[in-house]
Amino acid sequence: VARILSKIYHGLGVLSKGHLVEVDRSGLVAGYMGQTGEKVMEVVEKAKGGVLFIDEAYALASNKQEGDFGQEAIDILNKAMEDYRDDLIVIAAGYHDEMQDFLDANPGLRSRFNRTIEFPNYTAQELVEIIISRARSLDYNFSQDALEFIKNKFADVLDCPPNNFGNARSVRNYLEKAINNQANRLVTSANLD
Repeated sequence: VARILSKIYHGLGVLSKGHLVEVDRSGLVAGYMGQTGEKVMEVVEKAKGGVLFIDEAYALASNKQEGDFGQEAIDILNKAMEDYRDDLIVIAAGYHDEMQDFLDANPGLRSRFNRTIEFPNYTAQELVEIIISRARSLDYNFSQDALEFIKNKFADVLDCPPNNFGNARSVRNYLEKAINNQANRLVTSANLD
């Protein structure tokens, strides 16, 4: 979505370049005093004219221990968003509840991130379609019984999603586990050619 938005804003003339720069906490926060500011400004310079996408942005605000420079990164980003607001768009992504902590980390953030797009969980049927597509790309096919089992499994998970449920990421992990289980079964087969 961030890539699409960068192209749209460029097409509308809001952004001069329309490119996307994607980072997470490790791309912004350094381990020593003074380095975080430099790191953040390097990323901002690369992103000017386009969109800076910060994945799991809440991680910047989650570690409040001494020697952690996440808050410094937030404060510098906040200022940069104001200084370059005519040719830089910053998109911060993350889980809803955790993002509230991020937005509360600096008094100016809520007014700068004034638009929110919520992405609801996929339905069980959509998750099945995703796993079928991913499996096909890896030359795997499911039996009808397996598909029914998977759909019921996803429906159960969606009834009470765990804190770490990641929609398509969880589907990918589920498929990888199924492929691993199949490989372990096949390796014990005496008739394997």
